[in-house]
Amino acid sequence: MEFRLDKTGNIHVPIGKASFEADKLYENFAAFMEALKKARPAAAKGIFIKRITVATTMGPGIKMDANMAQNLKSEE
Repeated sequence: MEFRLDKTGNIHVPIGKASFEADKLYENFAAFMEALKKARPAAAKGIFIKRITVATTMGPGIKMDANMAQNLKSEE
């Protein structure tokens, strides 16, 4: 999974398209969260993910609970 980090520490990653079914978007998001946890440097201290906002390309963002999102499991 490929994602990018901007200079302010925000991660931008596409998890699907608006035409995807909700189950597929959930699976993609859960797989991204697992990949992000694996990519965390061992030397990173403190809170690694502070806030999560999901949005369409030009739409308003929807805030998510970061703790709940980190506990998602993909079904793969």
